[in-house]
Amino acid sequence: MMWKDLPTPCYVVDEGKIRKNLEILADLEQECGCHILLAQKAFSMYSLYPMIGQYISGTTASGLYEARLGYEEMGKENHVFAPAYKEKDMEELVQICDHIIFNSFAQYEKYKEMCRESAKVRKDKKAVSVGIRINPQCSTQEGHEIYDPCGYASRLGVTEEQFREDLLEGVEGLHFHTLCEQNADDLVTTFQAFEKKFGKYLHRMKWLNMGGGHHITRENYQIETLKKLIRYIRETYPVEVYLEPGEAIALNAGYLVTEVMDIVHNDMDILILDASAACHMPDVLEMPYRPPLAKGFEAGEKQYTYRLSSMTCLAGDVIGDYSFEQPIRIGDQLVFEDMAI
Repeated sequence: MMWKDLPTPCYVVDEGKIRKNLEILADLEQECGCHILLAQKAFSMYSLYPMIGQYISGTTASGLYEARLGYEEMGKENHVFAPAYKEKDMEELVQICDHIIFNSFAQYEKYKEMCRESAKVRKDKKAVSVGIRINPQCSTQEGHEIYDPCGYASRLGVTEEQFREDLLEGVEGLHFHTLCEQNADDLVTTFQAFEKKFGKYLHRMKWLNMGGGHHITRENYQIETLKKLIRYIRETYPVEVYLEPGEAIALNAGYLVTEVMDIVHNDMDILILDASAACHMPDVLEMPYRPPLAKGFEAGEKQYTYRLSSMTCLAGDVIGDYSFEQPIRIGDQLVFEDMAI
């Protein structure tokens, strides 16, 4: 592709790489009999949904608007989880979602009758399948508390202490989501903690959803470990197994093309780009995270080092410090990698 012909800032997605990722996920579905769902909060380029739907089981949403998107643009299995639901939203969600997962038993009690009666308002005449999100209180992350659902005082999921066995009537599934860009060994650790506390309830369930954060399409991902875990669950408990990867579907499949608008100097040379960490890659500020840059190196590795920043008025809107083999000039284009997610 001729990057210079593109208007900037511009996201570019490589359909071939998306397909390669999807082939890995489709093989996992077929070999292990599990269900893979696109977590739309990680990738929601709906022009590709018809293609994605050829490989995996469906979509999962974080609220009403993502649920609508999955329902309208992919039209396969459609799941939703949110920490709480508004009543008006729930009236629509029971019509378009196959699974609705509640963050607390109080939320389930509030909406269980609406879920039970959902068959009357659904086109398929099937009632919504209800699940409860579990917090296994097993943290496997290091240094990224903002993305750790098992951290101190987390609002996400029901702990063992708060679990209500007496309110399980009508509940068909359990859900946990604790990972972020992690490998299968961390999932095994999490499942073992979950099984120790909640495994006895799986014999009463129809499905188990192990959430997202699985980097299944990463080069060094422990795919055989994942397959072994899924087989164990399906052989031990009478449940269907769901996984909700988002990044894995679009990993290493996209680019962000940006232009150098100006170069200023204050202690060091600073590039003013027409792309922004805050606007285009917020993980840079939230995690923090240093995005890969084509032909860019760690600061100091090469002769010419620059700080990459943006056109916004946010002083801390800085992408990072990079070095280059050649000097950068106003009008040059820079290409960030792994930018589809």
